[in-house]
Amino acid sequence: MNPVQSQLIAIGLIFVVFYFLLIRPQKKIQDDHKKMVASLKKNDEIITSGGIHGTVANVKDSTVTLKVDDNVKIEIQKSSVASIRRKSSE
Repeated sequence: MNPVQSQLIAIGLIFVVFYFLLIRPQKKIQDDHKKMVASLKKNDEIITSGGIHGTVANVKDSTVTLKVDDNVKIEIQKSSVASIRRKSSE
């Protein structure tokens, strides 16, 4: 085996390792986040990536209206939802 073939095999192995250790897990996390955001519905309690806790009052195409206190509602991007704290019982 000549040196060029050895280098190509080494680069290929490095790419395979990067794929299984970095790229594939990150893609799974992104897919899980998309599913979570798609499943949002009224009365879900959520936490945003900025740390705001609130209850979903309305769901639109790309935004969510959160009720954070009595008579206080804010509109946020769906992508900023970090987690669902408790699913609504509806």
